[in-house]
Amino acid sequence: MKAKILLTLFAGAALSVSAQGFKDGVEYYRADQPEEAEIILTNNLNAPGTDQSTAYYYLGQIALNNGNTANARNFFDKGIAANPENGYNYVGLGALALREGNTSEAASQFKTAKGKAKKNADLLTEIARAYFVVDPVKYNNEIEKALNDAKKAQKNAPSPFILEGDRLAKTNVGEAAGMYEMAAQFDTKQEHPEAYVKYARTYFPVNPTFAINKLKDLLAQQPNSALAQRELAEKYYDNNQLTMAAEQYEKYIQNPNSFKKDKQRLVGLLFFAKRYPESFALASDILGEDPANFYMQRMQFYNKKALGENEAAEGFAQILFNNPKAEINAQDYTQYGDLLQELGRDTLAVTIFEKAVAAAPDKPQLIKDLSAAYSSAKMYDKAADAMQKFVDKMGDEVDPNDVFQLARRYQNLAISNMEGDEAVFNSAVQNAQSTIDRVITLVPDNPLVLNTRSDILRAANKGETNQAVVDADMVTLKALDSDPENLEKRKSMYRNIYSRLAVYYQQQKDIPTAKEYYEKFYSVDPSPELRTFIDTQLK
Repeated sequence: MKAKILLTLFAGAALSVSAQGFKDGVEYYRADQPEEAEIILTNNLNAPGTDQSTAYYYLGQIALNNGNTANARNFFDKGIAANPENGYNYVGLGALALREGNTSEAASQFKTAKGKAKKNADLLTEIARAYFVVDPVKYNNEIEKALNDAKKAQKNAPSPFILEGDRLAKTNVGEAAGMYEMAAQFDTKQEHPEAYVKYARTYFPVNPTFAINKLKDLLAQQPNSALAQRELAEKYYDNNQLTMAAEQYEKYIQNPNSFKKDKQRLVGLLFFAKRYPESFALASDILGEDPANFYMQRMQFYNKKALGENEAAEGFAQILFNNPKAEINAQDYTQYGDLLQELGRDTLAVTIFEKAVAAAPDKPQLIKDLSAAYSSAKMYDKAADAMQKFVDKMGDEVDPNDVFQLARRYQNLAISNMEGDEAVFNSAVQNAQSTIDRVITLVPDNPLVLNTRSDILRAANKGETNQAVVDADMVTLKALDSDPENLEKRKSMYRNIYSRLAVYYQQQKDIPTAKEYYEKFYSVDPSPELRTFIDTQLK
């Protein structure tokens, strides 16, 4: 007896799930998501709890909207065969006749449909919708009559107001939202969640929080609805609430009527929420069913890189890049280039960053990244050329920090050619000086910029300090002294300048001035050795 009771309970549970599957398919169709509706309805067509005749109607409408009239007619005929008393499939045949321009046949089919369910507001609204889909202007009178019939059949039925909202959606968003909200209020039997969904979609650009709260209300009423679960997750995502979106997607993908593409979306959301192990695990799970899925291969690579497991990340990068079906994008290249640099493989990283630029030549940031890669690989000529291209592309919108980096690139090029090509050296020095002067006009009195000018002048003098360097150092010291906090924040800069000036004046035989700067050097970097040197050697 106990076994029989348990069997009954399990059977009831199965029926509930199956019925929910059919219901989810209908809800997705009514919420203007026909692709999802088709999958769910097809998967649940022969399941217990499915109203097969009605399922055929919606499959027929999906085929009709896709322009496949033969399939549509086949579905509607199957729906009538399954249940001749179900008026929906006669509405479908009428909609098909309208598409073919046969208005008298359409009217006849609609009449038959109404005869099957005179008090069914949903069915009567479907007649109005059939006219609306074909030509809302031409058939305005027919739409109005069918809507009036629906409203008379059932007072405060939600479906006529939903269609009213659809009619207004493209021309008057405010009134459309009002119609959807009214429909939601009238949906006391919880049969039209699309009213909440359409309201949320319409209102989201105006007030995302309010729209999200509406979907939360829907989910509280219908916690098993795949549509409600998914729409809330999507709106969190659209509102950049990625952590909330990830949590909601995690709940949603447990629904038997969720989709693989939603699992893939969750992989990305978990990644952006910095839940890297979970994102990696889900990507691996999906790849178990779809081994060539390069989206998930990409996420395996990204997650391992984010976890700092560089050797493993490099292996997953190879899998992605060796997948012949993979659509490699610029971000993939930059992620791989970054990884190679972290692994100390700077030369190969350069090749990868070059591919990134080739993949998206319209993105200046990639040229900047390439310049940094060239610099890391000590390819200073190419580093300077790439950074110059980036600065030129940015024009008047260029960040002073980027112009500063360009000056550094030319400085490095000059230093690397001190004992090399004289023409390259002279050109690099000239470009470095003109560029740092440009930075100074953009951000005057900045100690770091002024100190870099001193470094460039020293490079121009083959590493030796001359009067030009001294003059530049004095300007830098003045800027440093203007803020007492620089004694701590920029102590190393003080130390370098004081030591440089001390040595310079010592070489010039100006011992009093040299001692002055050695004392200042000692004040910021005291050591017994320096104290002894000052006391014994500077006399």
